[in-house]
Amino acid sequence: MNMHSAGDLGAKAKEVLAGLDGRELGNKDRMALPVQDMPCQDPLDRARNMEEVALGYAEAQARIEAARCLQCKNAPCVSGCPVSIDIPGFIAQVAKGDYHAAADVIRKTNLLPAICGRVCPQEKQCQAPCTLGKALKGVDKAVQIGRLERFVADRERAAGGAPMPRVAAPTGKRVAVIGAGPAGLTVAADVRREGHEVVIFEAFQKPGGVMVYGIPEFRLPKAIVREEAEKLERMGVSFELNYLVGRTRPLSALLEEDGFDAAFVGVGAGLPKFMGIPGENLVGVFSANEYLTRANLMRAWDRDRAATPIYPSKRVAVLGGGNVAMDSARMALRLGADEVHVLYRRTRDEMPARAEEVAHAIEEGIVFDFLASPTEVLGDEKGAVRGLRVMSYELGEPDASGRRSPVAIDGSEHDVPYDTVIVAVGNESNPLLAKTTPGLAVDKKGHVLVDESQKSSLDGVWAGGDIVLGAATVILAMGEGRRAAAAINEYLRAKD
Repeated sequence: MNMHSAGDLGAKAKEVLAGLDGRELGNKDRMALPVQDMPCQDPLDRARNMEEVALGYAEAQARIEAARCLQCKNAPCVSGCPVSIDIPGFIAQVAKGDYHAAADVIRKTNLLPAICGRVCPQEKQCQAPCTLGKALKGVDKAVQIGRLERFVADRERAAGGAPMPRVAAPTGKRVAVIGAGPAGLTVAADVRREGHEVVIFEAFQKPGGVMVYGIPEFRLPKAIVREEAEKLERMGVSFELNYLVGRTRPLSALLEEDGFDAAFVGVGAGLPKFMGIPGENLVGVFSANEYLTRANLMRAWDRDRAATPIYPSKRVAVLGGGNVAMDSARMALRLGADEVHVLYRRTRDEMPARAEEVAHAIEEGIVFDFLASPTEVLGDEKGAVRGLRVMSYELGEPDASGRRSPVAIDGSEHDVPYDTVIVAVGNESNPLLAKTTPGLAVDKKGHVLVDESQKSSLDGVWAGGDIVLGAATVILAMGEGRRAAAAINEYLRAKD
């Protein structure tokens, strides 16, 4: 991870770019070009502010990074993208300096490039099969597709934003979208473009789903999400906020009484899991969902204008190894903790979190206690957290997912002082919608069962995102949203 300023990186890139001017590059030339590091805030500064950590490429950096692309005919990167962006196509336009054309290419399949460029796990998706990365023996050597996507999207936003999509003449058909997360917003845009009336029902007071309540401001500025919602409103999409379908009104009533011809369920997976160990009911134990929702959606970090109090913490333990654990740990630091530890039963190699987020956390001073997990939360005489009883582990044979299984070391338990514990070990589906919607088929984990078009067991009802996949990614949710929208539009055409 680079520690250079944006100015240093931009100046070096200009020198490299000047040397390329007018040259016809062969594959050997492209492979010799350096990977362009992402300019970032200084770790000591950013660990105590909420401003975005990654600052984005300078233009010269983007042109050089784009020049590294080998423009493979088989384009393995496209097959790694859940929405099948024409990645070589948009990168070729960046290399030429035609950023408007690059944005046009991306927008054909991805409606949220400024978001995806920031939060997608590219190293596990489009960059994983990159031919250049494989040739140079490292996914970190692949073309930095996500950074280029962000660059293009940010250039377009700075120039006034994407042109408004054309909306067809009104059809008289109405579609209810349940949940204003990435899947729901994607469905709303694609369905509205066909001329259908769209109403989005959102349980929270702001649209955006996990992009608003889960992902912190320092990774994804909320202004970007707000702009996407406002764009939908300008297209004619309506939002019903603070509206919990299944409680405010059942889904069946929307279809049978309120005149909706179809519905999409994209309510996410917002029911937090816990460890199931003694002491998790003590004061000072939080699910990552609650902690991040208070901090992000309710701005607990903004002490003067916060809509909620936040628990004062000095020594914090975060349990888990995914992106939510990284977000929680880094947020705790920004909320004033003196020391934050991440406890994970495996090693860094097995962590599901994005490599960049782990590296950023380490730079900021987060302590990683690998091969460790608690067996009990310890409390004081007032019922508040005073520490964890921690078991040490070693790695055994691989489990069903291919990761080596942690094996507890007998007699290794030891007590460690903490005043706050954040549990970030995953989420489950909220059972409310399934319980209040007769005939909606779900699996034993509460995930809605769908076919290849995202259609549920109910006529006229589709579903996608985390309520189908479990905890997934923004771009995977968008991919399911696009499939569902195509099926909904076909269904409504057939009704005519």
